[in-house]
Amino acid sequence: MYYLALFENVQDFFIKGGVFMAVLLTISFVAVTVILLRLVALRRRAVIPVLIEKEIYKLRPGDDPDHLRHLIQDDTSPLSRIVEVAVRPFKATKQETLEVVQSRARQEIVRLESGLFVLEIVVGIAPLLGLLGAVTGLVKVFSNIGSGAMSTADLKGIASGIGEALSTTIVGLAIAIPALVAFSYFSRRVERLAVEMESLLTDLIEKIFHGGKQRESYAPEGEPLEEAAR
Repeated sequence: MYYLALFENVQDFFIKGGVFMAVLLTISFVAVTVILLRLVALRRRAVIPVLIEKEIYKLRPGDDPDHLRHLIQDDTSPLSRIVEVAVRPFKATKQETLEVVQSRARQEIVRLESGLFVLEIVVGIAPLLGLLGAVTGLVKVFSNIGSGAMSTADLKGIASGIGEALSTTIVGLAIAIPALVAFSYFSRRVERLAVEMESLLTDLIEKIFHGGKQRESYAPEGEPLEEAAR
């Protein structure tokens, strides 16, 4: 009976919040979905596969990264897509390779950050919607008092109406705070993963162009280097 009464109280709490409460609950569902998806997508092993990382470390300066090419063929991780550009056999200077790799790296970072803007919007809009719901509820309470529908002597009724009005503020803050924590955590995680990938790719390029040699091409003649970034 206690749990049933508790459930009914919670249900009543959300129902009395009105349309703003419904919007806030929808926003919370979206935020939770984004958080779960980012938790899966931003796992280190999903971004920087261990096998590819070890192969980069094992590669000797000046060696042909043929084994590394085979490893990344069936891998769809962000690091693999960037490495694929770096080891693709084009006749290019070190500087040209760096530019193409940087271009692909920016694309992958944008992909890693996808969805974070949703959390940023939630952080800003959830408290405002909660406040708007509270103000709307307070206007309704005082309108009832002004119209005589509620007596000024009915302090219990007034307090109950104000409490219901403030419920959306509570929910708005309860949504915004975890969303802010998640946004900050994921932003730092993307930044940290980007630094790790940059370090690996710098090491890889230095090994490929060891001694200032130019990478030979067995790609079709005339194919522009920019195609490597696509």
